[in-house]
Amino acid sequence: MVTADYSVTMTVLSIRFKRPGVYERLKRGAAQRAESISSAGERLIDEGLRMDAYPGIVFRDGPAGRRAALDTGPDVWQVVPLLRGLEGSLEERIAETAEQLWLTERQVRAVSRYYAEFTDEIDAMIVENEEIADRELAAWENERKLLTG
Repeated sequence: MVTADYSVTMTVLSIRFKRPGVYERLKRGAAQRAESISSAGERLIDEGLRMDAYPGIVFRDGPAGRRAALDTGPDVWQVVPLLRGLEGSLEERIAETAEQLWLTERQVRAVSRYYAEFTDEIDAMIVENEEIADRELAAWENERKLLTG
Protein backbone atom coordinates (compact mmCIF):
# COMPACT_ATOMS: atom_id res chain seq x y z
CA MET A 1 0.00 0.00 0.00
CA VAL A 2 1.24 3.48 -0.91
CA THR A 3 0.33 6.51 1.12
CA ALA A 4 1.12 10.09 0.35
CA ASP A 5 1.16 13.18 2.48
CA TYR A 6 -0.36 16.11 0.62
CA SER A 7 0.29 19.07 2.84
CA VAL A 8 0.12 21.81 0.22
CA THR A 9 -1.25 25.12 1.42
CA MET A 10 -3.08 27.24 -1.12
CA THR A 11 -5.07 30.40 -0.74
CA VAL A 12 -8.40 30.36 -2.51
CA LEU A 13 -9.84 33.55 -3.97
CA SER A 14 -13.08 34.05 -5.81
CA ILE A 15 -13.02 36.83 -8.38
CA ARG A 16 -15.92 38.57 -10.09
CA PHE A 17 -15.15 40.27 -13.38
CA LYS A 18 -17.12 43.48 -13.99
CA ARG A 19 -15.48 44.42 -17.26
CA PRO A 20 -16.92 42.69 -20.31
CA GLY A 21 -14.61 40.22 -22.00
CA VAL A 22 -12.00 39.88 -19.23
CA TYR A 23 -12.97 36.34 -18.31
CA GLU A 24 -13.16 35.31 -21.98
CA ARG A 25 -9.69 36.75 -22.65
CA LEU A 26 -8.34 34.95 -19.57
CA LYS A 27 -9.90 31.69 -20.70
CA ARG A 28 -8.60 32.12 -24.27
CA GLY A 29 -5.09 33.04 -23.05
CA ALA A 30 -4.99 30.04 -20.73
CA ALA A 31 -6.03 27.72 -23.56
CA GLN A 32 -3.34 29.14 -25.87
CA ARG A 33 -0.68 28.36 -23.26
CA ALA A 34 -2.20 25.03 -22.23
CA GLU A 35 -2.66 26.41 -18.70
CA SER A 36 -5.58 26.11 -16.38
CA ILE A 37 -7.59 29.30 -15.98
CA SER A 38 -6.52 29.35 -12.33
CA SER A 39 -2.80 29.09 -13.22
CA ALA A 40 -3.07 31.76 -15.90
CA GLY A 41 -4.91 34.08 -13.51
CA GLU A 42 -2.33 33.55 -10.78
CA ARG A 43 0.57 34.19 -13.19
CA LEU A 44 -1.01 37.34 -14.58
CA ILE A 45 -1.86 38.71 -11.14
CA ASP A 46 1.67 37.97 -9.88
CA GLU A 47 3.30 39.58 -12.91
CA GLY A 48 0.95 42.57 -12.74
CA LEU A 49 1.78 43.14 -9.07
CA ARG A 50 5.50 42.89 -9.83
CA MET A 51 5.22 45.36 -12.73
CA ASP A 52 3.29 47.78 -10.51
CA ALA A 53 5.95 47.52 -7.80
CA TYR A 54 8.89 47.80 -10.24
CA PRO A 55 8.15 50.24 -13.07
CA GLY A 56 10.18 49.40 -16.15
CA ILE A 57 10.07 45.64 -15.51
CA VAL A 58 7.97 43.51 -17.86
CA PHE A 59 7.66 39.78 -18.54
CA ARG A 60 8.63 37.99 -21.74
CA ASP A 61 8.33 34.48 -23.09
CA GLY A 62 11.37 32.73 -24.47
CA PRO A 63 13.06 29.36 -24.87
CA ALA A 64 13.89 29.25 -21.15
CA GLY A 65 10.34 30.18 -20.16
CA ARG A 66 8.80 33.37 -18.90
CA ARG A 67 11.17 35.86 -17.30
CA ALA A 68 11.47 39.40 -15.98
CA ALA A 69 13.09 41.91 -18.31
CA LEU A 70 13.52 45.63 -18.79
CA ASP A 71 10.76 47.02 -20.97
CA THR A 72 13.30 48.32 -23.50
CA GLY A 73 16.32 46.22 -22.66
CA PRO A 74 17.76 42.91 -21.63
CA ASP A 75 16.42 40.37 -19.16
CA VAL A 76 17.00 41.08 -15.48
CA TRP A 77 19.21 38.00 -15.11
CA GLN A 78 21.49 39.33 -17.86
CA VAL A 79 22.17 42.61 -16.03
CA VAL A 80 22.65 41.28 -12.50
CA PRO A 81 26.02 39.49 -12.94
CA LEU A 82 27.70 42.70 -14.13
CA LEU A 83 26.05 44.78 -11.41
CA ARG A 84 27.15 42.30 -8.73
CA GLY A 85 30.64 41.86 -10.17
CA LEU A 86 31.67 45.50 -10.18
CA GLU A 87 33.37 47.17 -7.24
CA GLY A 88 32.37 50.36 -5.51
CA SER A 89 29.24 51.70 -3.90
CA LEU A 90 25.86 50.63 -5.21
CA GLU A 91 25.45 54.00 -6.94
CA GLU A 92 28.87 53.64 -8.61
CA ARG A 93 28.04 50.10 -9.76
CA ILE A 94 24.66 51.24 -11.10
CA ALA A 95 26.33 54.03 -13.07
CA GLU A 96 29.05 51.72 -14.44
CA THR A 97 26.55 48.99 -15.36
CA ALA A 98 24.38 51.54 -17.16
CA GLU A 99 27.35 52.82 -19.11
CA GLN A 100 28.64 49.37 -20.09
CA LEU A 101 25.23 48.05 -21.16
CA TRP A 102 23.98 51.27 -22.76
CA LEU A 103 21.12 51.49 -20.28
CA THR A 104 19.91 54.37 -18.16
CA GLU A 105 20.71 54.44 -14.46
CA ARG A 106 16.96 54.30 -13.87
CA GLN A 107 16.77 50.98 -15.73
CA VAL A 108 19.66 49.49 -13.77
CA ARG A 109 18.13 50.70 -10.51
CA ALA A 110 14.88 48.92 -11.47
CA VAL A 111 16.89 45.73 -12.00
CA SER A 112 18.68 46.19 -8.67
CA ARG A 113 15.43 46.68 -6.76
CA TYR A 114 13.70 43.80 -8.51
CA TYR A 115 16.69 41.54 -7.82
CA ALA A 116 16.67 42.53 -4.14
CA GLU A 117 13.17 41.08 -3.77
CA PHE A 118 13.44 38.10 -6.13
CA THR A 119 17.07 37.12 -5.56
CA ASP A 120 16.59 33.34 -5.50
CA GLU A 121 14.55 33.38 -8.72
CA ILE A 122 17.10 35.49 -10.61
CA ASP A 123 20.09 33.59 -9.21
CA ALA A 124 18.52 30.33 -10.42
CA MET A 125 18.21 31.80 -13.93
CA ILE A 126 21.84 32.90 -13.85
CA VAL A 127 23.01 29.43 -12.76
CA GLU A 128 20.85 27.75 -15.42
CA ASN A 129 22.28 30.03 -18.12
CA GLU A 130 25.85 29.35 -16.98
CA GLU A 131 25.20 25.59 -17.11
CA ILE A 132 23.76 25.86 -20.63
CA ALA A 133 26.70 28.00 -21.74
CA ASP A 134 29.18 25.47 -20.31
CA ARG A 135 27.44 22.58 -22.13
CA GLU A 136 27.34 24.50 -25.40
CA LEU A 137 31.01 25.48 -25.11
CA ALA A 138 32.00 21.86 -24.43
CA ALA A 139 29.97 20.68 -27.44
CA TRP A 140 31.54 23.36 -29.66
CA GLU A 141 35.05 22.48 -28.46
CA ASN A 142 34.41 18.78 -29.05
CA GLU A 143 33.04 19.45 -32.54
CA ARG A 144 36.00 21.68 -33.36
CA LYS A 145 38.45 19.05 -32.09
CA LEU A 146 36.82 16.30 -34.17
CA LEU A 147 36.67 18.38 -37.33
CA THR A 148 40.16 19.91 -37.20
CA GLY A 149 42.25 17.07 -35.91
